[in-house]
Amino acid sequence: MTDQVLISTDGPIGRISLNRPKAIHALTLDMCHAMSAALTVWAADDTIKAVILDHSEGRGFCAGGDIAFLRNSALNDGGVSGRKFFHDEYQLNHQMFTYEKPIVAFMDGITMGGGVGIALPCQYRVATENTRLAMPETGIGLFPDVGGGWYLSRLGGRIGQFLALTGARMDGAECLWSGLATHYVPSEMLDDIKARITEKPDRIRGILSEPVGTPPEARIEKNAVNIARHFASDTYEDILASLEAAIEEGDEWAVKERDTLGTKSPQTCKVALRQLAQSAQLADFADNMQMEYRIASRVLTRPDFAEGVRAVITDKTNDPKWDPATPEEVSDALIDEIFAPLPADEEWKPL
Repeated sequence: MTDQVLISTDGPIGRISLNRPKAIHALTLDMCHAMSAALTVWAADDTIKAVILDHSEGRGFCAGGDIAFLRNSALNDGGVSGRKFFHDEYQLNHQMFTYEKPIVAFMDGITMGGGVGIALPCQYRVATENTRLAMPETGIGLFPDVGGGWYLSRLGGRIGQFLALTGARMDGAECLWSGLATHYVPSEMLDDIKARITEKPDRIRGILSEPVGTPPEARIEKNAVNIARHFASDTYEDILASLEAAIEEGDEWAVKERDTLGTKSPQTCKVALRQLAQSAQLADFADNMQMEYRIASRVLTRPDFAEGVRAVITDKTNDPKWDPATPEEVSDALIDEIFAPLPADEEWKPL
């Protein structure tokens, strides 16, 4: 076990509190293993009725996975340890998705990447005024994994494609409006809500649904028509062309989104669009995770990931040199290669 995640029980409740505040509780492999082990024990314990997932302190729920570890793997061990990280993290994601007891995730603060991967499988997903949820992977040459293909492809109005490509941050009200969150609770009420859930774990839905005031307006709703229109295609060049046409008509929103996409990895953007298109056709979450593991195994050691992390996170120069450099140079053959099945003994399978 590890002190990076606090595991405890409180009567009928299993408690998992992420405890790596200096890294905004970014997930390490040890944290994934500790969470999975606890969930396994509680699944067989009839006295545990539900699980609460939150963070111990600091300004975020979970900022993602251990990106520095993954980059080190890409540069120094051919991606071997990085693939192990993805493999076991995805096992946790699948375990949570199929868990038979309710899990309540409190997404109070920054919830990104791997944090989304452990929040969205939960039956109850609570947003607050502090929530900032995003899948920003296209900016570092990765892709919206940890089940992102499944969740984002199932949002209406092409919102998922918009979030996958742009990495836009959603506040709590926007998460509730889009369906990424099931409930909205002011942060000042969280301690009371958790105490009441612990007292009456059979009334979670009612406790979370009781009047807690009106959530703020979801800002993204004002742009829903634009998003549905301009992000309608699964072909990246079509999306860019649609934005350019709107820019010629003086659309300032289109300028902002075009410029945002200009900072992203063209390879990753094309990967994300195919990922969501394929995931939408899948009937089983495990099949989605197998697909994402294939992608992760290839993308991890391609040039854009190490370069994107360098530019955005390590050096903070924000000047990534993408390879391929333009959408037109990202061939269908390259994308086919990234999505191709792995050797049988390397495929991801649920435990």
